[in-house]
Amino acid sequence: MYLIIAEKPSLARNIMAGIARVQSEELKKKNGYYEGGNYIVTWVFGHLFSLADIEDYSPTENPKWTMDNIPCFPKEFKFNLKKGQNKQVDPGVKKQFEAIKYLCNRRDVDTIVNAGDADREGEIIVRLCVSHALTSEKNFVRLWLPDQTPQTIAEGLMTLKDEKEYQSLANEGYARTYIDWLYGVNLTRFATLKTGKLLRVGRVIVPIVKAIYDRDMDIRNFVPVKYYVIASHEKTNGEYVDLTSKNKFSKDEYDKALSECARYNGQIATVLSTKKKKDTLNPPKLFSLSKLQSYLGKKFKLSMDETLSTAQKLYEDGYITYPRTNSEYLATAEQGKMKSIIANIAKLNYPVMFRFSKSIFDDSKIESHSALTPTYKIPNPKDLTDKEKTVYTAIFRRFVAVFCSEECIIQRSEIKIGVGDIEEFTLKGTVILEPGWTRFEEYSQKDKILPNLEKGDRVNINFAPQEKETAPPKHYTIETLNNYLKNPFKDDKATAEENDDEEYRAIFEGLELGTEATRTGIIQNACNSGYISLKKDSYYILPDGEYLIASLSQLGIIMDKYKTSELGQSLKKVYRGECTISDSVHLAENEIRSVFDRSKDVSVETDTNIGLYGEVAGKCPLCDGDIVRTKFGYGCTNYRDGCKFAISKSICQRTISISNVRMLLASGRTSKIQGFTSKNGKSFDAYLKLENGKVVFDFDNSQG
Repeated sequence: MYLIIAEKPSLARNIMAGIARVQSEELKKKNGYYEGGNYIVTWVFGHLFSLADIEDYSPTENPKWTMDNIPCFPKEFKFNLKKGQNKQVDPGVKKQFEAIKYLCNRRDVDTIVNAGDADREGEIIVRLCVSHALTSEKNFVRLWLPDQTPQTIAEGLMTLKDEKEYQSLANEGYARTYIDWLYGVNLTRFATLKTGKLLRVGRVIVPIVKAIYDRDMDIRNFVPVKYYVIASHEKTNGEYVDLTSKNKFSKDEYDKALSECARYNGQIATVLSTKKKKDTLNPPKLFSLSKLQSYLGKKFKLSMDETLSTAQKLYEDGYITYPRTNSEYLATAEQGKMKSIIANIAKLNYPVMFRFSKSIFDDSKIESHSALTPTYKIPNPKDLTDKEKTVYTAIFRRFVAVFCSEECIIQRSEIKIGVGDIEEFTLKGTVILEPGWTRFEEYSQKDKILPNLEKGDRVNINFAPQEKETAPPKHYTIETLNNYLKNPFKDDKATAEENDDEEYRAIFEGLELGTEATRTGIIQNACNSGYISLKKDSYYILPDGEYLIASLSQLGIIMDKYKTSELGQSLKKVYRGECTISDSVHLAENEIRSVFDRSKDVSVETDTNIGLYGEVAGKCPLCDGDIVRTKFGYGCTNYRDGCKFAISKSICQRTISISNVRMLLASGRTSKIQGFTSKNGKSFDAYLKLENGKVVFDFDNSQG
């Protein structure tokens, strides 16, 4: 008897449709499962288990967060049944697990099938249930589904593999879970206790918010610079010919630009060469999840979360393949499957035919899942919501474009014009002669027709200075943020036309921030937490996001792309068997431990320890009330009675430690503090002292 444990009830229903192709006996509904013939099908609701709280490792009667039990580095991680907001195990979760436990230990069940989603998270969701439920050893196998059509499920049931073959994926999944827990619980509590405001600190969410913060600060602080270019816009043979020199002149070099124009205009401009050739324009690649999100975000302003949730629904309905894929390629072993899908689409009078190309089939660029494609199961448009139609149509039309039987023929034109011996200009144009696949997929480059010129023709010119202005960086869009997160060490100006070997190397080595499966949820969490916002298809930092980044900087919590990528690379090493789960976890523990070490008073001059929120630093020099740590610095507890004495947490971009505040309140003067930054950007060192109830700089070294 096979016990199949699906990750979701919807998958369980689809599996039953697949079983109907394998056996004639129907499955009958029981209490929490279906049974019939050789199969029992049950399900979980995503995660039934979650990692235990810190209090499970360090029991305390105090329900509030405290610094006393962090950092917490468990010798062995514990899992508990998932709890609700009331901190009690959800009754539905408990009931379903009891059903799974009963089924796992039934004597007639000899084989348990892991039917979690085909990724590292889905791998461990079911494993955790089985490991907590099973009391004796049984066969444990994997049902790996690229899509949820009855045909694919039936084929999968005939080719079940031993779970041991997926051990490396499970190891990566456990390592990721442990590391994210270590960062989340330790640093979230640490930052929250320090600042007095709930700050969600995570391995991936922080570098994402920081990327948007850095970009927005660059835009906010951008100062435009004027400059000049010299350009000609004159008619030759009745057509305008536009020539713009590559030389640029500063705003103070207008006269020099004028002089250069005169020099250019004193030359004879001649057509040096012309080229025209017909060419075949290849279609774009199939969609990965992030490329689909970028496309729909740019064209239809769909958020990443909207695209993923809609694609997930289409996948569960059997219309598309597994959506959380990071590849734009198909496996060579899928050729037969593609031929059957193409044959089905051809019946709808689309001009498609199978073709094998390295730009479509490339095993070296597939980690776990192939590119997104439609399945043989084509929906009736009436059965789809408007959003589902949008997402499905994008995937379907891209597939048709890739396998279109009609080639897109273009004419590429090039004209080279020489202005004396001073400069050579190249004009390029492209005209679509036969649309081919562009009937189904928009081609971003519109026809650019060059003027009708021949070699040797003289070109009329009249160069003149044109004033330009440098432009600020652009806000991250869904597309550019996705590109950045896939490889944060690559220039986001790189075009999709470039060889994508570097992009896939970054993915497979773990350089990316987050993964295709997790990134969307993390970005949505950042939006829900009020750190960033999405307007149309552009991301903006919010005040709480600025506060998060500023606070973490003051606390010495360094969670940039370098640290996150280093941990991501360690997870990939776990997957490849190059290091153990413990090795990866210890790397995270060392980084977290260093945060706590830096928060201690190592030296008065260099420490950034701002104490804990509510901690008393001393007596108020104005009213003798207590000066305590607040969200914004240090303030008097008698502020409601009118006392306005306060000390900012940061002065001239330098964090003021609680030890220096204590010294200031006790003796009227701090020790010498290094690293202040003036308004003009210069660094300086100084003391702080009290003067008439105010905090001022003191540059007198004689007292020190």
